[in-house]
Order: sequence, then structure tokens, then C-alpha cells
Amino acid sequence: MSDSRLAEAAHFSFARHETFAPRFGWLHKAYMQVKQNPETFLAEDAPVLLGVGKNMAYSMRYWSRAFKLTREFYGDDANSRAMLSYPTWEARWLLDEDGADPYLEEQGSLWLLHWWLLCSRPGAKSWAPSWYVAFQLAPFARFTSADLTQLIVRHVNLSYDEAPVGSSVAKDVDCITKMYVPAKRAKGGAPGAFEDLMACPFRELGLMEAVDRPTSGRAEWEFTTGTRITLPDRIVAYACLDYAASTAPGAGSISLARLANENGAPGRAFRIREPDIAAALERVAATTPGLQVIEAVGQRSLVFASDPFELAWDVLDAQYDNVRKRPGFPTREEWTRAYPKLAAAEARELRQDATEQQLPLNGDDE
Repeated sequence: MSDSRLAEAAHFSFARHETFAPRFGWLHKAYMQVKQNPETFLAEDAPVLLGVGKNMAYSMRYWSRAFKLTREFYGDDANSRAMLSYPTWEARWLLDEDGADPYLEEQGSLWLLHWWLLCSRPGAKSWAPSWYVAFQLAPFARFTSADLTQLIVRHVNLSYDEAPVGSSVAKDVDCITKMYVPAKRAKGGAPGAFEDLMACPFRELGLMEAVDRPTSGRAEWEFTTGTRITLPDRIVAYACLDYAASTAPGAGSISLARLANENGAPGRAFRIREPDIAAALERVAATTPGLQVIEAVGQRSLVFASDPFELAWDVLDAQYDNVRKRPGFPTREEWTRAYPKLAAAEARELRQDATEQQLPLNGDDE
């Protein structure tokens, strides 16, 4: 490996989860609080408001940001350097009481959040570089914690001007396995791993599992493959169009090979192969105007007749009975007017270069 583009896809941010994988109810609870008060996570009584311990409150703040459900920017006090949390329109769409799935009862919503955690575009890069390396850049299917830690550190050293403390990357790797490995098969995790796995909804996706008899004598994990029966076709189509919007917005099409195999693409994020992507897209295209799967010169492509970003949201909204058409639902523009710091946060991120250091979660710039 002579090059790594991790910095183009993800911010320098490690171990901000306080060792906790996201738990049932956290994202909805955090959204409802910051919707009313962007200073929630900085308040002295934040643990009381959120109903968790102090470190868990820090973790809830991180996961809300990592899943692109909040953006952070300075408050109105010109003398304050504290970073407040503002709910994104996506959070309103998904997590409000009249949103798509506020309590994440549908597994499709977990797949969607998994995509939001990993996806990246200018002004909205990933805040989970270790997760990005694990799913998008790792060349292996089976690994030990040490294998994945070493790979992440290598990519970081090739991508950023600074390196994280090794223990921070190791904490990320431990959190990754806690987050995705089914509880009944979890082995070798840190203290509290079993409790985290029982409380973490993302283990239901079946993306990873523990190896029963590791050949190395150490705990081993592996990414699973095959048909994802809990992954809705429209979530696949949304992710494909979302990826096309960030990589080929003016092209009018994108090859299925790219969607399946490119670093950063849905195929690697969901660990699904081109035939599964093709089948899902063909089923969605059959009922979606402006969307086609065509084959030419031996290559299949997804063809879109309009802006892929807007088409992606049409497809996603249809999966949840057209949330955007419900009475009183705000447009993106209306939501941005209600929370103008969202636009300021995006503009700030666009100005920052790929070597930007992480924003500290204690509210002070370093």
C-alpha cells in the first residue's frame, strides 16, 4: 500500500465513543433533547436529561454526530468556544415522533444508519475513520483485533499529519466488534462487552461474527457475506444513488461494478456482491420512474434521469410511506432556517482541509 485516501473520506476522530457502542433508544433521546436545546450535551445536568451516566452522555453526543444526525457549531455567544449540537434534517425525517422510524423498530433503519455512518461527501465526511477502514478498506474477511488495529494505524499514518494514540484505535476496534457481533457469539471482548452487545441494535444486521475456532489461538472475527434478507431493496437503491450523487453527479449513470467494489461504495459497506445489488436495483427500478438498470458492452449500469441525490430521497421516502408528504413536515430549507447553524457548520467543514484535527468534545478548540 503506497497511498491512502482515508483523510478525504473521514475526519481525524478516534475513541470518541467512550468505549460504548450505540444503544437502543439513544439516538431518539438525543435528537429530542437537542431539538429543544442545542446546549444539551454541554449542560451540567446532561446525564439527567438523557437518563444515562456522564460517559454515556459523551458517547451519545459522538454517535449522534457520527450518524450525521447532528452537526456542531459555535453558539450565539461571541466569546464562547463551545460547540453546540444542532439536529439535521435527516434526524428530523427519521427520529421525530412523526418521523420515519423514531424508535428504530425496522431493521432497514439500522442499515440506513450504518450507511450514514460510513458515507462521505464534501461538507459531510465520516466521523468514524476506524469504521471506514474496517468496512471500506480492509483487504481481509477474517481478522484479529491486532490485525485490524494495525491496518487502521497504517492508513492513518498515510493519510494524516498526526497519528492517534495506539490505545485509541484499539478501543475503536473493540467497539466495532461490540457493535456488530451477535451477543450469543461474542468472545474475547473487553469487560462490559456482553452488556454492550445485548443493548446494541446493530448486531442484528449480521455483518460480523466471531470465529468459533480461531487458527491463531486469539479471538478472531470475520465479515459475513451473502444475501441480506433484512436489507430492503429501497435502502440499497438509496445508498447507490447517494453514492452516485457524491461521485458521479453529472454522469447520468454509474456502473454496478463500481457500486459493488469501490472503496466507499454500498457493496463494501453492506458486504453484498454485484448480483445482489443488481437484483435489488431492478426491483426498485420497476416501480420508480427515472431509474433503470441497463446492460451495454457486457457491463451493467444504474441509469438515473434526474439528480441522483433527489431521486435517492424519493426512493427512501417511499420505503417509509412518504414521510415528507405528511402535514407540517418541513422542507430542508425550512429546517435550515429554523437551525441556521447547520449551514454554518457545513460551510466550516468545507473550508477545512484533509489534515484537520478532530474537534474536541469538551467544547474547547485546541
